[in-house]
Amino acid sequence: MTPKYPDITVELIGTDGNAYNILGIVKKALKRAGISEEEASEFYAEATSGDYNKLLATVMDTVEVT
Repeated sequence: MTPKYPDITVELIGTDGNAYNILGIVKKALKRAGISEEEASEFYAEATSGDYNKLLATVMDTVEVT
């Protein structure tokens, strides 16, 4: 499945897998790519609406993960 923003790539392999760290990495990548604060907030709300697996699924649905 193609993520919503396939041109935005984040590297999560080898990084701290803490949920807050992952959220920070993705949110910074969205900001650098010029994604609006509203869309970034929508990502954050969706990513934090469930458990850790929901977070990871939302990240992979939003950006390219390596």
